[in-house]
Amino acid sequence: MRHFGHISPAARKGLFHREPAEFGAGSPARTLSAALGATLYSPATRPRLADDIIKQAGRGVVSMVLCLEDSIDDSEVAEAEENLVRQFTDLAARGVEVPLLFIRVREPEQITDLVNRLGGSARLLSGFVLPKFTEERGVPFMEALTKAETAMSRRLFAMPVLESPELLHLESRGETLRGIARTVDRYRDRVLALRLGVTDFCSAYGLRRAPDMTAYDVQLVAAVIADVVNVLGRADGTGFTITGPVWEYFRLQERMFKPQLRRSPFLEGRVEELRTELIEHDLDGLLREIELDRANGLLGKTCIHPSHVAPVHALSVVSHEEFSDAQDILRPERGGGGVMRSAYTNKMNEVKPHRAWAERTLLRAEVFGVAKEDVGFVDLLAAGLAE
Repeated sequence: MRHFGHISPAARKGLFHREPAEFGAGSPARTLSAALGATLYSPATRPRLADDIIKQAGRGVVSMVLCLEDSIDDSEVAEAEENLVRQFTDLAARGVEVPLLFIRVREPEQITDLVNRLGGSARLLSGFVLPKFTEERGVPFMEALTKAETAMSRRLFAMPVLESPELLHLESRGETLRGIARTVDRYRDRVLALRLGVTDFCSAYGLRRAPDMTAYDVQLVAAVIADVVNVLGRADGTGFTITGPVWEYFRLQERMFKPQLRRSPFLEGRVEELRTELIEHDLDGLLREIELDRANGLLGKTCIHPSHVAPVHALSVVSHEEFSDAQDILRPERGGGGVMRSAYTNKMNEVKPHRAWAERTLLRAEVFGVAKEDVGFVDLLAAGLAE
């Protein structure tokens, strides 16, 4: 699979200076963690789940989480597990390419139980999402994952969700983060990415952000994100990919503030109607949050609605200017450091301080591609939605 693989080769050629590379479930973990993109969550109770998965793959989704936890009622768990087994069997029989598939479980025992019940269709499974992850809860989850790997004789990844009250509360945050760090470092080869449960953070204080506010406007949440990145997202080789929080709005709501989406890039691309549609569906706030995610060290995003996928992917493509800067910074002859004016003559590129940024940018360029010089996110978004 590849990002923007659902659009025609001719369309990709018109958009990309360097097209997104192909990847699959067997690709290196470093590649997959960067390629997750918009990870679409779906309740495991959906009766036509196999059809849904194939449909979303055809629309550009490359990673999905099938949820047995908060998205379903406690009384539905047994039924949802049975449904998962049926749907995986159906998918395996069809022999079609599917996104990276993860199951969000409630308890460690579900991991080994589900792998046994899935049988041969478990080959379609890339791993498990582990809720409310702390050191105390996380170790049993990771031990269960290790047992399941042995039973399957193939690699399985974990995506812990950081969402527990102990992580939010100031008096326990430091020790909780240190415990999480110890656990994920111990199982580093199996941890694909860390996910943020911002809805649970807000719940602990009875908060809910409005559609014209981002997670970073809620100071309690912003403080936790900053601390998580500080401890677990370092660029010194000890860090992990940390994904952006869910955007929970997808219907029209009454606005208190003016739209945040600027007109100019849309008018230049002659797609004013696309701007209007995004504003009407409260996605302008999503676009702003995606940009803030990256500015704060996050990559990819948890999504609960298919309409969120294309914006996440469009804004994940590396611009021609970013690519030019990254290449200049990483030129072998500049290994000793120094400062230079960018090729676009609008900024300073300082080799040593900007090196980690450049390396991350080129990894993102590998999986999401590099846009042509005259192609912006509006062009990419319109192309992704048109197919």
